[in-house]
Amino acid sequence: MLVHEGPSRSITTDLRLGCTLAAVAGGVNVTGFLAVGAYAANMTGNLSAMATGLVQGGRMAVLCSLGLVAAFVAGAVVATLRLRAGCRRGMACMHARIIMLEGLALMGLGLVAACLPTGPGTGVLGYGLGFLMGMQNATVTHISGARVRTTHMTGMLTDLGLELAQWMENRASPSPDVTTRLRLHGAIIAAFVLGGAAGALGYGWWGARALVGLGVVLVMLALPAVLRGRQRG
Repeated sequence: MLVHEGPSRSITTDLRLGCTLAAVAGGVNVTGFLAVGAYAANMTGNLSAMATGLVQGGRMAVLCSLGLVAAFVAGAVVATLRLRAGCRRGMACMHARIIMLEGLALMGLGLVAACLPTGPGTGVLGYGLGFLMGMQNATVTHISGARVRTTHMTGMLTDLGLELAQWMENRASPSPDVTTRLRLHGAIIAAFVLGGAAGALGYGWWGARALVGLGVVLVMLALPAVLRGRQRG
């Protein structure tokens, strides 16, 4: 799932990777909201909150939203620079290495979450989760050739609507490609929702320590590819 890139990837590979990471992103998003009152993956909502704060004079809301957006962008920048540097150096399985790093960071944040200040804004935990979601989205976008995104559903819902329109126009003999893409987008959206529900349950039981479990999922996902890359190197 984290080895092949771009056109060499099969739809089944994209489906498995997209659903797994979307479920984790949904869990992180909900856990972050319950912990600090802000979404780590929903940058559209954060930009809207920033715009509202600018008009209504909510300085803290503006700073909080701006910080989350900046953290998300910074995560995407760091992941992209790391991917390109790894490719230039001939390092194998760079995408898996970044997902592994994200998983370890999630585990660390979950373990120290109770000690982190959340203040009146999002604090270290919120910004840290935003940074990791930016890393994940950039990594998955790069490896899938922009076919899959896992941390926000606006684009996936738009793609689902486009494919549904094509399917409705050709119901008698639908294109296999359209049907396949419908399955991909629908499954990723469902995985995000189910992951969010699991995140809410986990937070109710363990608080922000539920992030440890989400981090373990990512580590287990990336570990086989990372080990394979080290054998090659």
